[in-house]
Amino acid sequence: MSASAAARSSAADPRWTLATTILASSLSFVDGSVLNVALPAIRTSYGAGAEQVQWVVNAYLLPLSALLLLGGALGDHYGRRRLLVIGTGLFAAASLLCALAPSLPLLLAARAMQGVGAALLLPNSLALLNAAFEGEKRGRAVGLWAAAGAATAAVAPLLGGWLVDTVGWPAIFYINLPLALGAIMLALLYVTESRDLSAGRTDYAGALLATAGLGGATFGLTRWSSSGSLDLFAGASIAAGFVLLAAFLMVEKHRRDKAMMPLAIFTGRCFFGLNLMTFLLYGAFAAAMLLVPYVLIEAVGYSPVQAGMALLPLPILIAVGSPVMGQFAARIGPRRPLTIGPIVVGLGMLLGLRIGSDSGYWTDVLPAVAVMAAGMAILVAPLTSSVLGSVDEKHVALASGFNSAVSRIGGLIATALLGVVLARRGEALLGGFHGALIAAAVVTVAASVAALTLLGGVKMKNA
Repeated sequence: MSASAAARSSAADPRWTLATTILASSLSFVDGSVLNVALPAIRTSYGAGAEQVQWVVNAYLLPLSALLLLGGALGDHYGRRRLLVIGTGLFAAASLLCALAPSLPLLLAARAMQGVGAALLLPNSLALLNAAFEGEKRGRAVGLWAAAGAATAAVAPLLGGWLVDTVGWPAIFYINLPLALGAIMLALLYVTESRDLSAGRTDYAGALLATAGLGGATFGLTRWSSSGSLDLFAGASIAAGFVLLAAFLMVEKHRRDKAMMPLAIFTGRCFFGLNLMTFLLYGAFAAAMLLVPYVLIEAVGYSPVQAGMALLPLPILIAVGSPVMGQFAARIGPRRPLTIGPIVVGLGMLLGLRIGSDSGYWTDVLPAVAVMAAGMAILVAPLTSSVLGSVDEKHVALASGFNSAVSRIGGLIATALLGVVLARRGEALLGGFHGALIAAAVVTVAASVAALTLLGGVKMKNA
């Protein structure tokens, strides 16, 4: 049998689909966890200010947040394997441009390209898994996919820190290239194409308005936070962003079931509450996860690899604790874990107030990271299952994609507000860091209140 014939005969094996989707989605997991330890080196390399550092993160998060739902709809319409390959290829090309960028504007443009690529590959990787497996096998496949993502997130900061220390920060983008090449080759050789023409949500007008609205609001908030004053330009940008987002809602209302974000799914109080909680919690958590390694490097004297090691307990505890908590929440219901989890995360943030210029890792840094990780482990699995259980079966994929987008929008807005901290140095940076942790802890309390008051009767998908 020829190699091509063997490939065709193996194409129906769903294990190849699982391997492909793990490789492709790991690009986003790596990028999300490795960049924070490299931010100080990137800032020094380009002589960047606080606003530019914020955009190194948000240039990626903005298109990813705004286009995630459209990416899934395009896969339904044109083919999920095709969109996975296109998104992965775009991500790889953008990663190469990031590594070679001679100036900060080119780096930011390449980061935006990465965000577009991730918005295409992420929803279609899960959609391909959903099409390739059925019943209990589907659940196991998604569990393996998620576990691989957690493992990647655990290794990436260590690898990234070592690369920054020994090779230089551009190397963190080179590691995406073999992953992308492997995913593309496996997809073309072994993954069966799938689509769902009945979905019909290729909502280009909605995607454009969402991107422009989020971009305007993010730009204005970033300018405001980095300068410390709300000038006319920043205020106008924020106002324009909200006007465009209002126009986005009008378009979605007009398109009804063919909208990128059908407003009918918000008629349920639980779905609204779950996404409000997600926005608040993941915004606060993203702020902490950006600031902790940044402050450890800039103010405490850690090397990038030491900062990466400092965060290692986080993905490990989440990966180990989430399955156990998911089973427990299936017995007692999700409301209590979703109320308690954010409080525990907030307590971890308050423990971070012990981090100072002469802090010890075991006595000051580890307790904060471990308690935040414990809080996330309590709520991650119940939150995912509750989102899926809060809508009709026909809207399950849409609800999952929207909730993922909301979590990233929370991180987008939080990062845009951190300029007042990132602009500081030395002891002033530590003071701003402590103030940001207190504010983030308050937001986690608000997330807990949202869960307590809005999630009465919420059900888990596997319950």
